[in-house]
Amino acid sequence: MDKILSLLSLSKRQQFVLSVFALSVGIFASQFTSGILLYAISFVLSLTSSILFFAATRSDLSVKVSYPIFILPFFYTLSFALFYPLIPARFLTHIITTSIYAFGLYSLLLTQNIFAVSTIRTINLLRSARIVSFVLTIIVLFLISNVIFSQRMPIYVASPLIFIVSFLLIFQSMWTYVLKRDFASDILALSLLIGFATSQLSLILSIWPINPAIYSIFITGMFYAYSGLCHAWVEKRLFRNVLWEYVWVGLLAILILILFSRWGS
Repeated sequence: MDKILSLLSLSKRQQFVLSVFALSVGIFASQFTSGILLYAISFVLSLTSSILFFAATRSDLSVKVSYPIFILPFFYTLSFALFYPLIPARFLTHIITTSIYAFGLYSLLLTQNIFAVSTIRTINLLRSARIVSFVLTIIVLFLISNVIFSQRMPIYVASPLIFIVSFLLIFQSMWTYVLKRDFASDILALSLLIGFATSQLSLILSIWPINPAIYSIFITGMFYAYSGLCHAWVEKRLFRNVLWEYVWVGLLAILILILFSRWGS
């Protein structure tokens, strides 16, 4: 792949566009599969998204950059590929979903590129990149948690999956604030704690009478509150007004959960 791109003399943005086009075609084609084949294709497409990103940015990757930069591209593609079977089987709906995926993926590749460049020199767009990355992280968790709950997986399967996904997502999100390999032990501990707390919430929700959409909203809402507090702590701006902002988000998520519960059904 590297030799082909070199021969074509593609710029980094052109490589991103080509990657987005190829992966979007793959995502759209995956709707015609099901079962084990769908999971296999989803995994291959997700792995390919990280590989293509590496091929396009390899010249900017320094020794300080490690695996967290490839986590979000992998899970972003995986979440859309697995979420596809849950949307209405209409051609227009799939076109719109694929377009949203393509736009989000291109934004994600540009964002991750900023992180790669920021490890070797200062760049003014770093703060904006963190915001975009965090938004995409929330979207990924919403889609994946929706898929997990919609499949009605056993507790001993769903809860560990939520732990793994939420841990990796918050780990890469925290990494965008340090951008170095020697992660502080407290950042790793916080990621493990948030992953565990989110998985415990999913454990409780496994017996809660709600639909997958509310389940996902609650999980992502609490994850947003947890992550936002951690980001504020890393940036040393965990003031009272910031604290209450995320507390209110958590309370809103709980309120939505209670209001849309179906205890009488």
